[in-house]
Amino acid sequence: MKTWKRNAVIAGVLVVVCAGIYLNWLYSGSTPELTQTLDADKVLGEATLVLNDTTQLDPATPVSSTSDSTEHFAQMRLSRQTARDEAVTLLQETIAYAEGADTSETSRKLERIVADALSESQIESLVIAKGYTDCVAYISDDGISLAVAAPEEGLTQNDVSLLADIIMSQTDYKLSDIHIVGVE
Repeated sequence: MKTWKRNAVIAGVLVVVCAGIYLNWLYSGSTPELTQTLDADKVLGEATLVLNDTTQLDPATPVSSTSDSTEHFAQMRLSRQTARDEAVTLLQETIAYAEGADTSETSRKLERIVADALSESQIESLVIAKGYTDCVAYISDDGISLAVAAPEEGLTQNDVSLLADIIMSQTDYKLSDIHIVGVE
């Protein structure tokens, strides 16, 4: 007798939930789009970042963007900073909870994140000082990527050479580890 009552209650709740979903769909008039469902500010828009994996240093092909270039770079910086902040917080918690344990590996990772952030900042400052409108540098284990606001005529071989020289002067990466992307 108990199982019958329990099953009846579960069936009743299921019917009410299904009816609510149906009524919501019926009165909304259409299915929601992805940008309506998600927080619209967190969707990056139509811009696409393409990294060139070839080892040759050809002029980078500009990437089309329907959003404002300044907003694109600001979003890239925010995304990079958010990921870095989460990693730093995790490493700091690991060090704090590892009482007496060997935390030298974690400390080295934390120092590397800070050093990479400093290098990225220096590269971005030098690139902007050379007359480019905006840029974002991102250092990873595989190399370094630099997204730079391309001039109207696009990035030339001289531009790419100058940017690669700036990166190599601030880091220990080889030319084959550098990826430069022009953003229109």
